[in-house]
Amino acid sequence: MSKTLRIGITLGDCAGIGPEIVDLALKSKKIPETAEFVKIGRQPNCKPGAPSIETARAAAAALEEAVTRARRGELHAVVTGPIHKARMYKAGFKFPGQTEFFAERCAVKNFAMCLAGGKLTVALVTSHIPLAKVPGALKQSEIVRVGLLLADFLQRRGIKSPRIAVAGLNPHAGESAKLGREEIEIIAPAVSELNSQLSTLNSQPAAFSGPHSSDTVFHHAVEGEFDAVLCMYHDQGLIPLKLHAFHSGVNTTLGLPFPRTSPDHGTAFEIAGKGIAKPDSMIAAINLAVELAGPAKSK
Repeated sequence: MSKTLRIGITLGDCAGIGPEIVDLALKSKKIPETAEFVKIGRQPNCKPGAPSIETARAAAAALEEAVTRARRGELHAVVTGPIHKARMYKAGFKFPGQTEFFAERCAVKNFAMCLAGGKLTVALVTSHIPLAKVPGALKQSEIVRVGLLLADFLQRRGIKSPRIAVAGLNPHAGESAKLGREEIEIIAPAVSELNSQLSTLNSQPAAFSGPHSSDTVFHHAVEGEFDAVLCMYHDQGLIPLKLHAFHSGVNTTLGLPFPRTSPDHGTAFEIAGKGIAKPDSMIAAINLAVELAGPAKSK
């Protein structure tokens, strides 16, 4: 078959495991042969495990090149290698993470962070903010907005009528308001609105339920009762995802004009260059990017 899809891959901070896992993934024979994979960015001279301001700047430049080429239609999807945020900030990177970078560069306001691995998919209503600010940032409109993005993502992956559990914010989903009122005042109305909106938009709508207690909902999702969990804050979703699928988790940004995925792990400077880095998450990120990109459209 002819290679029709062009997938750009950034290496992340080259002092980390990014270059290793990209090379291992591309040689693994576990990624589609029907796509062309293009490494993005230039690597400065660097020693594995010894990050510098130069390696951070190179990682930032690769992101700029990738998003520019994707917006031009030269790439059908982008896979990003792991970066070190603290050093990126020192190099002038002004975004909480790569998710926000891509959204800003694409002038997208309606976006969200989603992660998938193993039998678990999660999306985050709030992401890169301090935990203390989550209750104040939690809005019915935001839960609905991210819920719709999540339903669309699942349907694009072939689940016509996805079952989505909405997690509560407080222990035991508020325990009938004894442990908090967010479930009654914000989350439950959002669940009702989501089901109402989708019933009028789609003959095979997603089914939202909840709020569910977050100490059990992920178990039920892994057991097959739900296709995804809509989470209220960052670690509520990432802790179970990484526990369940640490080596195969993928981060994807919902709402962009092109697919963007990334391995769900960091730079791992401590093992860079030692030949022990596992490419599983990068392989999964590449495969998801190809899946979401679908048949290439003529440009």
